[in-house]
Amino acid sequence: MTQVFLRAGAVCAALALWLSTPPASAYDGAAPTAPKDGLRVSVTDLPPLRADGHAPIGVMGEHRHKTGGVMLSYRFMHMDMEGYRSGTNGLSPEQVAVTPNAFFGLPGQPPNIRVVPTSMTMDMHMFGAMYAPNDQISLMAMLPYVIKQMDHITFAGPAGTVRLGTFNTQSEGWGDLKLAALYGLGTWGNHKLHLNFGVSLPTGSTTERATVLAPNGMQMNMRMPYGMQLGSGTLDLLPGLTYSARSGNTGWGAQLSGVIRTGKNNGYHLGNEVALTSWTSYQPKPWISLSGRIEAKSVAEVSGRDSRMVGPSPTLDPDNYGGETVTLFAGVNLVAQRGALRGHRLALEIGAPVYQDLNGLQLETDWTTTLGWQYAF
Repeated sequence: MTQVFLRAGAVCAALALWLSTPPASAYDGAAPTAPKDGLRVSVTDLPPLRADGHAPIGVMGEHRHKTGGVMLSYRFMHMDMEGYRSGTNGLSPEQVAVTPNAFFGLPGQPPNIRVVPTSMTMDMHMFGAMYAPNDQISLMAMLPYVIKQMDHITFAGPAGTVRLGTFNTQSEGWGDLKLAALYGLGTWGNHKLHLNFGVSLPTGSTTERATVLAPNGMQMNMRMPYGMQLGSGTLDLLPGLTYSARSGNTGWGAQLSGVIRTGKNNGYHLGNEVALTSWTSYQPKPWISLSGRIEAKSVAEVSGRDSRMVGPSPTLDPDNYGGETVTLFAGVNLVAQRGALRGHRLALEIGAPVYQDLNGLQLETDWTTTLGWQYAF
């Protein structure tokens, strides 16, 4: 966690220093633009770009482009989970280990949970592109590369709290491809409203396997649980509505978004989702803006069950997924104003939940961070 913060902070600090340094000359080595009214205008005479022209980097699909506009983007997202929670109550691994196994009664299944995950991390590299065929519609595509790791404790025998050992599992690969359209509903001065509609295609794997330590001491290779798979396995609808506004050096906005699962994958589908987020920003200088954001999110439990995901672990029980969370975020947006880097944006956002009411037995989220680059032309 410390290394992630240090690296992100160093990158932002270096770019901030460069952005805030005035040009050495009127032209700064850049070629002049075409003549205007008999005068030659240098690139340093271009109007300043606004850092708050984009929402915090953790918000997707929050702005549109003019006709012919293209934007490329990259986001690195990290999530850290540690410690167990049932509803709003924290639990130790030993308390989880003495709870009933949902699969007890099936062949070879002990009465109590025996394999308890203790922590999980997820790193996601999100590659994105946008294109505007006209002023009213912007098209968007996003493809993630996902790396998930989970640490576990195995407890010995069919019951009790004697620790047998620990092990780690990992899944890695491309996730689900998302395609979306942003349709402008209206612009009133500095107030904008658009409709988001997208689909998530099931390009991510849902058959990832790992070797686990069983409570009898044997090593077993089995399909990993729902949360460790790389994709949903279903065609998902992604509706949303986004509002943004600005007055002087202050900006604000809100977005309502959802995930609607269609069909089933190997007998199940992940839970539907709905999220409401709102943000505000302050721009002390055109090249930098600071933001605060709050997000309320509700996720349903997994519907159905994959018959190959069976075992004495809470992550294999479909009822132990979803819940309600409220998360606070703080962020910074930077945009280069001059030279070859003009228009390149770098942004950082860090979040931590302030409320978690989770279904069943789950690892709780400690913190998340998103570091991103964007360039429009």
